Amino acid sequence: MSFIEAQHYLKKGDSVECQLCPHRCHIRDGKSGICGARENKKGVLYSSIYGEVTSMAMDPMEKKPLYHFFPGSQIFSIGTKGCNLRCPFCQNWSISQEPSVRSSYRAPEEIVNMALSAGSVGIAYTYNEPTIWFEYVKDCSLAAKEKGLKNVLVSNGFVNPAPLDELTGFIDAMNIDLKCYNDETYKKVMKADLGPVKETIKRAHGNGCFLEITTLVVTGINDNMDELIELAEFIASVDRKIPWHLSRYYPSYKYNKPATDISFLTDIWEAGSQILDYVFTGNVHPSDSHGDTICPECHTVIISRNGYHTVVKDLEHGRCKSCGHELGIIH
Repeated sequence: MSFIEAQHYLKKGDSVECQLCPHRCHIRDGKSGICGARENKKGVLYSSIYGEVTSMAMDPMEKKPLYHFFPGSQIFSIGTKGCNLRCPFCQNWSISQEPSVRSSYRAPEEIVNMALSAGSVGIAYTYNEPTIWFEYVKDCSLAAKEKGLKNVLVSNGFVNPAPLDELTGFIDAMNIDLKCYNDETYKKVMKADLGPVKETIKRAHGNGCFLEITTLVVTGINDNMDELIELAEFIASVDRKIPWHLSRYYPSYKYNKPATDISFLTDIWEAGSQILDYVFTGNVHPSDSHGDTICPECHTVIISRNGYHTVVKDLEHGRCKSCGHELGIIH
């Protein structure tokens, strides 16, 4: 393990209060918080995962998923281990919920050089929950910005306002996983709260960070049309141009209900498209996918997608070439 003193905590004698996320864990000497990544050693809180990389790859930007941030580009993606939520259906549980997963130390400068050598547009902090990796994400991001690289955070959004404000100073784009729109479900199933995630979405957008939202539609947990329409309406209340990704769930980790019904996913896509400018379906066969970006004004196909094959067709300076409508796409 690689230890570095953590940021965003309060000393309370031999105990500490971590202030990174809304859990605000009170951690005794020798113990770790809920995320398993922040440990109290004699009244000092340390990140125990600084530089510990479990996964790295060059990914399509669309895999994050970010459809309107440098569409068609590739981004160097890294992850560590641990999470501050406990979703029983976690799709990446082998690194987020297994503390014994193997990792190797990579200095921030090494990651930046790897991204540059690969011809990446930037660095994505993804695969597990990156906010618990705060200190390392910050150091990597600042080094990346010095080299002209973009920084992307793929997060569950369960983070406190002060660290979020700091993050949005060097993170260019975020995809936030809004898991449902029911606080009781957040408490019982994810072991978290809906309110702080909603606040993260509003605050990140207000801070000027480019934003897209993903909802994994999980059989028996959030596959409720009325609730999902409420969720879409919340996103629209922030900005109707924010893309919403409806991702198909498959049985994973501790949850074995059947995969999301494709026809239900299509029904949500249709309903959401009446509320938001851009709704997409993912984690499905290309023949079942709604992946094209279509101008909400003139209905021209701006970007076509077949799986991760992306073709930018009718886009110029963030506007539709055909009618000039401002699309909110960064490229």
